[in-house]
Amino acid sequence: MLDPGPGTKVVVIGLGSSGLATVRFLRQLGASVVVSESRPVEALGRADLSLLDRLGVELESGGHTGKCIEDADLVVPSPGVPLDLDVLVCARERGIPVVGELALASGRLKMPVIAVTGSNGKTTVTGLIGTLLETGGLHPFVGGNIGRPLLEIFLSGERKKKEKFEVAVLELSSFQLELSGDFRPDIGILLNLSPDHLDRHGTMERYAAAKARLFACQRAGDTAILGFDDPLVMETRVVADVSMLGFGEKESAQARVLPDGVRLHGVIHGQMVDESYPLAGTRLNSRINRFNAAAAILAARVAGCPPQAIAEGLQRFTPPAHRMAEVATVGGVRFINDSKATNTGAVIAALESCDGPVVLICGGRSKERDFRVLRESVAARVKHLVLIGEAADALEEALGDLVPSVRAATMEEAVAKAAALAGEGGTVLLSPACASFDMFAGYGQRGEVFENAVRALQSEKRKEESEGEPGDG
Repeated sequence: MLDPGPGTKVVVIGLGSSGLATVRFLRQLGASVVVSESRPVEALGRADLSLLDRLGVELESGGHTGKCIEDADLVVPSPGVPLDLDVLVCARERGIPVVGELALASGRLKMPVIAVTGSNGKTTVTGLIGTLLETGGLHPFVGGNIGRPLLEIFLSGERKKKEKFEVAVLELSSFQLELSGDFRPDIGILLNLSPDHLDRHGTMERYAAAKARLFACQRAGDTAILGFDDPLVMETRVVADVSMLGFGEKESAQARVLPDGVRLHGVIHGQMVDESYPLAGTRLNSRINRFNAAAAILAARVAGCPPQAIAEGLQRFTPPAHRMAEVATVGGVRFINDSKATNTGAVIAALESCDGPVVLICGGRSKERDFRVLRESVAARVKHLVLIGEAADALEEALGDLVPSVRAATMEEAVAKAAALAGEGGTVLLSPACASFDMFAGYGQRGEVFENAVRALQSEKRKEESEGEPGDG
């Protein structure tokens, strides 16, 4: 276990929510902390600056220099910080350990840990596991790559005692896992693998290796849950004596995905089970979410959650926003917001969940090198492409020979063009296969702008229908 206590100088690179939690955690341990932030001080929030001042933390802003790591004992970059940053390269050359928040947490988590990673579905599965455990009477910490930063689990509030959690449920990104140190989950879940973040990892092999670090420190008695239908996932090495369980449509999966729900069958949590969990009437009854539910149900049962609580939790759960969320039907055209689909794997899964011909709105800032992996799904399910953002040229080059495509400069224009192309009975799907930062602050804002454009179209349609009705006279 790392011990950055009194007398230790730690440099934190990046002052996002994770960086702030790291600063508070380190100061709570008594370490001396320096923050290096790329943004100028004028761009930082007043509350954040006040917190640093109150904690006695030195701040370097407007860029990262080698000066900040002089005499440093440890460097902790926030997850989004590129590992080839000059200051990090310099630190490694000087023999200064560079670690992430998972390495800091390792050995300090005095509760069972369930960790979820994969290319798609992480947020849904993490939140669903939290809901199932909470319904079963536990008090889970749910966070990591979503919501609350991991190190908040150790922090004492200013006015109240540290919250007492009984289990930690963590969504983990490949960025976090790259610097995970000796971190070990009791239950590790790898959902799926498709090209993502190749702008950082370089190759699919390096990306998959980062994800596989989830299982590197597991030991006998731990559980690895894998997506049995994903051939790349099934190449992942699991430590000997770790219990390996699976979910998917294959008969060998302990959590079998069926057309209307999930069936658990096999030895789970030390006992033979045969249980059915129908999903009709829940918010999880789509192909994508049946897979997500299978992974979450399996993890919850391994963690000892009773079947009745799982069934109740499935009914209670609401999936996160911007993931296959039906917005409205306007003029017979169904509009679906899948703005969270920032990679090709997510788009393929989204298209598989759509019935009938689809007009696909896609594009943005590419995180991948080749959109040709979409060809089979686009050819089978898409009748027209509406392309937006920086990746429009690359998408047209990869897919333009399969289906017609048009360009749109704004989301409002994209929605209007897609609606006209879809026709009654068609589906307009926003599933971008790209990050949003060329046009929006994040995928959430992109999804909100899409939904607002659809609602504006709906209002316009209602107005036209109203004006077209005969008067009372």
